[in-house]
Amino acid sequence: MTKETHEIYVFGTCLIDLLRPEAGMAALRLLERAGFRPLFPQAQSCCGQPAFNSGYRHEARAVARAQLAAFARELPVVVPSASCAGMIRNHWPALFAGEPEEAQARALAARTFELCEFLDRAGLVLQDRGESVRVALHHSCSARRETRTTASAERLLEQLSGVECLAPAHAEECCGFGGTFAIKQDALSAAMADSKCDAVLATSAERLLSQDAGCLLHLQGRLAQRGDTLPVQHIAEFLWERIA
Repeated sequence: MTKETHEIYVFGTCLIDLLRPEAGMAALRLLERAGFRPLFPQAQSCCGQPAFNSGYRHEARAVARAQLAAFARELPVVVPSASCAGMIRNHWPALFAGEPEEAQARALAARTFELCEFLDRAGLVLQDRGESVRVALHHSCSARRETRTTASAERLLEQLSGVECLAPAHAEECCGFGGTFAIKQDALSAAMADSKCDAVLATSAERLLSQDAGCLLHLQGRLAQRGDTLPVQHIAEFLWERIA
């Protein structure tokens, strides 16, 4: 994972591709600014996590198998989502255990990186061009426990001289999204989102950021239902906005 590699893959994720494409475009621009040439295989689709988390391992394996073919070259795979990066990195090797593609899955897992992690390791230097702003950074459960990339996101934000990053109370708690959990346990999911929204609003932040589009969409929807107007952004969108 060096700039001498130049070419890298970008795994866009379903949620960003379909519901938050501006975050995907910002990720591509940040990677280009860092000196890399992002490749976006058109055959890519889902990491298989929804099926996997619901117990449909065969179906999850079929989806993941298609991604192995789409990302066949031995290049770093950068994912603007800790959740999807964690699925590939931590669960694909076990998902393909005993299968003909096991070695391929393990190799791809080893070269998969969450976006902030990759930019941080690559030494991307950010020169802040924006006005002063207070932000709250929501670390997803996956960023904390699957990819362990919370510090990478914080270090990138620390480079921005006009940004004050505020920590909400109970920051380590889940926002209530959890993929299919938000559908299967909707009342509990909404209550968890309310708790998270209350904590974020109490910080006096002017914007809410996260590395995961799933959390953002969940919290954005709940904020809107409550009549709260706090802007919500993927961290890639925010970083690009500050340096463009």
